Amino acid sequence: MMPEETQTLNGEIYEIVYQNEDNGYTVCDVNCNNSLVTACGHMPFIAPGEQVVMTGKWVNHPSYGEQFSVTSMERALPKKVSAVLSYLSSGIISGIREATAKKIVNKFGEEALEVIALSPERLAEINGISLNRARKISESFLIRQDAAQTVIFLQEYGVTPNLALKVHKIFGQKAIELVKENPYILCESVERIGFKTADRIAQEMKLPKNHPGRISGGIIYMLTYAALNGHTCLKYSELTDSTASFLGCDIGEVEMALAQMKYDAKLIFEEDFVYLPLYYNMELSASVKLSELMALAKPYSKDIPNDIFIHSKNSLIELSAMQSEAVKKALGGGVLIITGGPGTGKTTIMKIIMEIFQSHEYKIALCAPTGKAAKRLSESCGMEAKTLHRLLEVEVNDAQNQRFGRNEYNPIDADVVIVDEMSMVDIILFGSLLKALKRGTCLIMAGDSDQLPSVGAGNVLHDMLQSGVIPAIRLNEVFRQAEQSRIVTNAHRINMGEMPLENDSKTDFFFMGRTPEDALETICELCMGRLGKVYGFDSISDIQVLSPSRKGIVGTNNLNKVLQSRLNPPSKDKKEKKFGERIFRVGDKVIQTRNNYDMIWTLPDGSGDGFGIYNGDIGIILDISQKEKSMRILFDDNKIVEYDFSSVEDLEMAYALTVHKSQGSEWSAVIIPVCPFPPMLMTRNLLYTAVTRGKKLVILVGNLQCVSTMVKNNKLQLRYSSLEKRLRESMGNA
Repeated sequence: MMPEETQTLNGEIYEIVYQNEDNGYTVCDVNCNNSLVTACGHMPFIAPGEQVVMTGKWVNHPSYGEQFSVTSMERALPKKVSAVLSYLSSGIISGIREATAKKIVNKFGEEALEVIALSPERLAEINGISLNRARKISESFLIRQDAAQTVIFLQEYGVTPNLALKVHKIFGQKAIELVKENPYILCESVERIGFKTADRIAQEMKLPKNHPGRISGGIIYMLTYAALNGHTCLKYSELTDSTASFLGCDIGEVEMALAQMKYDAKLIFEEDFVYLPLYYNMELSASVKLSELMALAKPYSKDIPNDIFIHSKNSLIELSAMQSEAVKKALGGGVLIITGGPGTGKTTIMKIIMEIFQSHEYKIALCAPTGKAAKRLSESCGMEAKTLHRLLEVEVNDAQNQRFGRNEYNPIDADVVIVDEMSMVDIILFGSLLKALKRGTCLIMAGDSDQLPSVGAGNVLHDMLQSGVIPAIRLNEVFRQAEQSRIVTNAHRINMGEMPLENDSKTDFFFMGRTPEDALETICELCMGRLGKVYGFDSISDIQVLSPSRKGIVGTNNLNKVLQSRLNPPSKDKKEKKFGERIFRVGDKVIQTRNNYDMIWTLPDGSGDGFGIYNGDIGIILDISQKEKSMRILFDDNKIVEYDFSSVEDLEMAYALTVHKSQGSEWSAVIIPVCPFPPMLMTRNLLYTAVTRGKKLVILVGNLQCVSTMVKNNKLQLRYSSLEKRLRESMGNA
């Protein structure tokens, strides 16, 4: 038979020789009638033990000899116990590794896959598998069985198997049909598939450039992009101009699409602004709920001055007049904002407020936006603090979209809710928190309004303060103990537009003048040993480099490459895995870059498990397994997570972070390159935020003129938002 002739082979997958997780290209050995055949082609998610029918042609590879090049494939689940074990041990199903696979097969034998598919609750009979984990295992199994065709179809257009699975979860069996009809539904409905990807698919499908889906998709893209830069809305004229320019179409076509989207209620128009409904509704509902909480305010004590006096006497803490006023207002109920810079006593006040409420037996919930901030709040107050996501009991639906178990129908069981690091809270998280508060709850919010605003959309803390209708206390006095820290002193000097003082003896704040090239080398030297020798700091856990930018010689992209090579160089004793241009190595410091609500974590001692790893969580790679295609990472809050290689796209190196990524975290030592960066990054509040991340030591490395430029530049980046206006309207002060 001629080698070019199409043939069909039947067999069982024996071993995966190579598999590219991004595009599904696979080289595998297949047992065909007791003879091993090497097959290659796009075969996503196949695993040892599967029965396959492959169609393709025989080819001669110059290095590897004769191979079967697969053009299409049908698969069937394994039936023999040995094949079932091979299949489950392959890592193809999220939540199952080799040890777990053996337990499942030992328990259920040939029926193992049927149990996973139809009776997943029975998996919980096995020690170490919780009911939640059993359900996740079943979901992973079913999705992979049903999604193969969608994956193969979308692979032709460069969509990774991981994202194709999400498409299938959202649209089900109609996914291919719907995408062919309108590819732009991908960017509207699927997280991490952007407009540009959908537009490329549409062009390959030969859809016209003025396709209605393209123009409406472009409008949504521009509003979504604006939200990623902090805006909850855009001016109508800016939206039409930017969309027409981006799409290369007439403004008239954009205006027609906007009119249709207004009629279909896909967008909300108010005065000169256009909103995505999510952000409009969140700002509106937040203002209404804040107004309600203030209207229902009631004192939580019959004798507030006496409570403050007794507590201060017992705790030997002498409160300033402003601190006493803050405690008094908090005990009066309703809503209160406590703002101020480092060393002004925000944490002390929160602890006192909490303890007085506890003395009256009120239920209190402490929370913060990030795990590190929540941990710090717990240590300061002596009571458990949760992340906002955990307090709200975050859940994920089948489309991988976030939702909260705590809401207006199932509110948080607390009389008092105290939120720290409010500058980090965006409008979506804030609106969700407010919805979950019972009527009459006392809401106390603390944060530094001079820090960078939230990464997400909205200007929540700033808008509430600017509205003038939310009770607020601004703490200005720096207390004696904090005054001894040059970090605190300089943070306040920077905030007032004054140059920081540096390089005094026994100081905790230094400036080292360097060119950008020399700054890079100096930063490496400081991290590699100098700070460890002088201060005893650990180069990985205690020291953090914070850069204003990702780009440039001292931007985070280059810093991470160089610091990884210096602090964690390759070694025959260290496992590593290459993903495109990135190399992950055991011992590397990494950061999670987006919220993943269904990622399973366990505690090191096996005492508990749960779900959820969040944007900004930092960890260390403990192990890399090529066999199980996974990495094991220990995060700061002592959670261990097994990452499938397909999930590694959510990780970045964390030897150096952008200042924006550092919000809510603190380190013993912080090193900040201050070199020429884009003007929009050379701002006072960015430098101020970076400096306040250091607890014991801050070192600026670079150009003193750049420091001066940042200190003098008090221009805040414009954010379109309407919470301030809505608050005034809802409280009759428009």
